[in-house]
Amino acid sequence: MPRLVGLMAVDARETARARGLFLNAPDRPEFHLTVVDYVVRQFPQAGAEVPRDSMVYVWFDFGEGEGGGGVREPRIPRPPSGGLQRELDRPGDTFEVIGG
Repeated sequence: MPRLVGLMAVDARETARARGLFLNAPDRPEFHLTVVDYVVRQFPQAGAEVPRDSMVYVWFDFGEGEGGGGVREPRIPRPPSGGLQRELDRPGDTFEVIGG
């Protein structure tokens, strides 16, 4: 089973067709017209062994409660920025750094 997640609709259709699979998009009744939307989920999962002429389901929108961060956008909450950060001097600190 090819990985279709992250592909545009037109590319997902071509990839499935080349492997003898059929695509169904439950969230898009006009799936045959969909071109530039990105696949966000697929069933069966990529890598699963399926016989030729099998139906593969793809979704272009996240379902209820799954969030909608998008395929290429980070989801909230963002990870911490990491790295060292300079601590600011306290006013009147005996060891205040002067200059840079």
